[in-house]
Amino acid sequence: TQLSNSPTRNVGYEILSQLPKEDHIAPMLSLNKTKDREELRDWLKDEEGLLSFKLDGLTIVLTYNEGKLFKAVTRGNGAIGEVVTNNAKTFKNIPMTIPYKGELILRGEAVILYSDFKKINEELDLDNQYKNPRNLCSGSVRQLNNEITDKRNVRFYGFTLVSCDEKDNLATKSDEIDWLSSLGFECVEYLKVRKETILEDLETFALKVEKSDIGTDGLVLTFNSKEYSSSLGTT
Repeated sequence: TQLSNSPTRNVGYEILSQLPKEDHIAPMLSLNKTKDREELRDWLKDEEGLLSFKLDGLTIVLTYNEGKLFKAVTRGNGAIGEVVTNNAKTFKNIPMTIPYKGELILRGEAVILYSDFKKINEELDLDNQYKNPRNLCSGSVRQLNNEITDKRNVRFYGFTLVSCDEKDNLATKSDEIDWLSSLGFECVEYLKVRKETILEDLETFALKVEKSDIGTDGLVLTFNSKEYSSSLGTT
């Protein structure tokens, strides 16, 4: 695995006139929202859930072909996104090559760490400073000049395996995340939860948020079983 910040990488800077738009092969859907922790416990029933951070950045879809990063597209409106491949090649922690040689598509969140955000803002006049890391990240990922993106220290954290030949062999969503990690991707932190312990687990994650260098705007709870989850609908 060759990471983006490897000394052997070769990312050519390029200035574009515009960002091309492209349809997603699978629409990105919205999450149901709640602030009621007991509602989450009841929703789980007797199934195993997967609890993870909802990172506060810009969702990106990466495609790898023959072990190499081939394409990167922003979430956009969920159906159509903008192609930002040259910018993604400057992300600090994504692998430029992976050991899996088939086509692989995954989703993740592009973010700028609080520590990097503070350093970047300190170099700007007060009138030009950014309000939060998310705004800075969004502007950085959608730059027409990827040399600027490179200087913003954007990072990528995977959270969903969209498609690959190996997908059917992975029974749970945690299996998918672990497999992506084995290929060299940094992925969102998760915890397997049950209704008996989820209230304690939510508190554990809430304390983690306070200490994290990555911006979050909530938690995501899904059913871990892919078969059970797909039987329930799309939201």
